[in-house]
Amino acid sequence: MSFAESQSPSSGAVPEQPPPPHNQQEEEDESSKSQSKKAAKKEAAKQEKLRRRQEASLASAAQSLSVEEDDPLSSNYGDVPLSELQSKVAADVREWTEVGALTEGLSERYVLVRGRAQAIRAVGKNMAFLVVREKGFTVQCVVTAQPDTVSRQMVKYAAGLSRESIVDIEGVVSVPTVPIKGATQQVEVQVRKILCVNKAMPTLPINIEDAARSETEIEKALQAGEQLVRVNQDTRLNYRVLDMRTPANQGIFRIQCQVGNVFRQFLLSKDFVEIHTPKLIAGSSEGGAAVFKLDYKGQAACLAQSPQLHKQMAICGDFGRVFEIGPVFRAEDSYTHRHLCEFTGLDIEMEIKKHYFEVMDVVDRLFVTMFDTLNKNCAKELEAVGRQYPFEPLKYLRSTLRLTFEEGIQMLKEAGVEVDPLGDLNTETERKLGQLVLEKYGTEFYILHRYPLAIRPFYTMPCYDNPAYSNSFDVFIRGEEIISGAQRVHVPEFLVERAQACGIDVKTISTYIDSFRYGAPPHGGFGVGLERVVMLFCGLNNIRKTSLFPRDPLRIAP
Repeated sequence: MSFAESQSPSSGAVPEQPPPPHNQQEEEDESSKSQSKKAAKKEAAKQEKLRRRQEASLASAAQSLSVEEDDPLSSNYGDVPLSELQSKVAADVREWTEVGALTEGLSERYVLVRGRAQAIRAVGKNMAFLVVREKGFTVQCVVTAQPDTVSRQMVKYAAGLSRESIVDIEGVVSVPTVPIKGATQQVEVQVRKILCVNKAMPTLPINIEDAARSETEIEKALQAGEQLVRVNQDTRLNYRVLDMRTPANQGIFRIQCQVGNVFRQFLLSKDFVEIHTPKLIAGSSEGGAAVFKLDYKGQAACLAQSPQLHKQMAICGDFGRVFEIGPVFRAEDSYTHRHLCEFTGLDIEMEIKKHYFEVMDVVDRLFVTMFDTLNKNCAKELEAVGRQYPFEPLKYLRSTLRLTFEEGIQMLKEAGVEVDPLGDLNTETERKLGQLVLEKYGTEFYILHRYPLAIRPFYTMPCYDNPAYSNSFDVFIRGEEIISGAQRVHVPEFLVERAQACGIDVKTISTYIDSFRYGAPPHGGFGVGLERVVMLFCGLNNIRKTSLFPRDPLRIAP
C-alpha cells in the first residue's frame, strides 16, 4: 500500500434600502455578536503559547534539516539560499510541469514541479513519501535511497521537511500498479532532486487536514469514539491564509471568479459599458445613517453604500447601459450569516424604452446563463465544495418565475403566515415564501416585483396605477434575497420631493439631482452582492465563507 493510500483524513447583496430591524433578527444578531467576542478572546489567549511552541519547533527543525557535509550527493537536496531566489538569472531554461498535468501520458518522463509538501512520512531510513500539492491538485512523490542518485541523508532531509513548505521536485513519472487514493493524480514521481524554496513553520496554527473536514466526518468519528479537531469560523478567519488552502475554499473562490467573469462577459455582449465610480462621496447614497463617515480634507464625507447615484449619472451622460464590479460599504451593526460591512457589488443601470420589466429580462437571462456556466465549467470546484459542505444543486427554470409582491403575500396568507401587505418581508417570511415557491413551481430562483413604495429608496418610481406600490423588484435564491432593483425617478422635481420625504438632505446630493435637470431618459437597474450569490448557489450557511477577507462589525483583520 502506498503512503497516500494509507493516509487518514487528519457572508452581501446590495439592498437598495436597509430593512427595518425585526425582533427575531435582533436576537440572532446579539447572540452572534456575543459568540464572536468570546471566540475572539479565546483565540487571543492562544497566541503567545503558540508563538513559543513555534520558536522551539523551528530551532529543532533547523538542526534536523541540516545537510551533512560529507554527502557527495548533497547538491541534490537542501534549502535553496536566498541569493538563488533573488532573480539572478534572466531566464530559466528548465521546463516546469504543473501537478495537475501529471498523467500517465508522461510515464518515464523527467519532470520538474513546484508545490507544497502537504503530507510527509518516512518508511525506515531508505524511503520517504511526500504528497505535493499545487492549485488543489496533489501527487505522490517517492524518495528512495539508491546508489549514485539518492542518499540516505536525502531521504532523511525529505522526511524532516515541515508540512506546507514550498518544494521543488525533480524526478521521473511512474505509473503504480494500484490506484492512489490519497492524491488527485494517478501517477507517482520517483524523486531525484528535492529543494526547499521556503520552509513553513514546523507547528502550524491550524492543520489543512483539520480545516478541510466536513461536519459529517467529524460527527461520524465522534459516534465511533474518535475525537477529531473541529476548526471554528473565527479560527479559520484568524488564519485565513492557511484556511484558503483547503479544497473547498479553493473551489469557492474559483467559482466566485467565474461569477464575476460571466457577469462581465454577458453584459459586454449586451452592449453594456463597464464603469468605475467613486467610493468617497459627500453624502449618503442610500439614505439612513448606516454609513462609514470620514474627514475629506476638512469636509464631511463617507464611503459609498452603493454606486447608485453615479451609475444613474452615467446614464444621464448617454452611456445607455452601464455596469460596475466594485467594493460597497455598509456600516450597519448586523451580526447575521448574510451581512458584511464591506462586500463586492455587481451593479447595473440601463435605459428603459417602455417598461421596467426590461431590467428584469436582463436579470433572467444573466443569471440563467451564469448558473448554466457554473454547472458546466466548475464541476470539479463544485464537487470540492460539496465534499466539505454538502449541498443540493440549485433548482431554477429556463424562464425565471415572476410573482408580484401581492401574490407572494397571498401565498403566505394561504399558508397561515400573516404579513403586513405594505410592509417588508423579514428573514423568516422570505424563507417561508421560498419554500412555498419551490413546492408550487419547482424553482429556488425567482423574482418578486411591485413592492410597496414605503419600503424602497427615495429614487424608486411609484406604480402608475397605485402610488402605494412601486416599479421595483427583489430576486431570491434558496429563500434569501440577493438582488434589489427598480425603475428610477428621472424627473428632478419629483426626485427632490421623494428625497425630502425620506429625510435626506438634498444639498448633499445636489449634483446628482442636477444631472437630471439636463434631460434624462427613463432608466432602471439593480445591485447584487457577489459573495451572497456564491454563498447561496453553493448552499453555504455563512457569507464569511465566500468573502476572502471578511469585514463585519467585529473584524477588520487580517
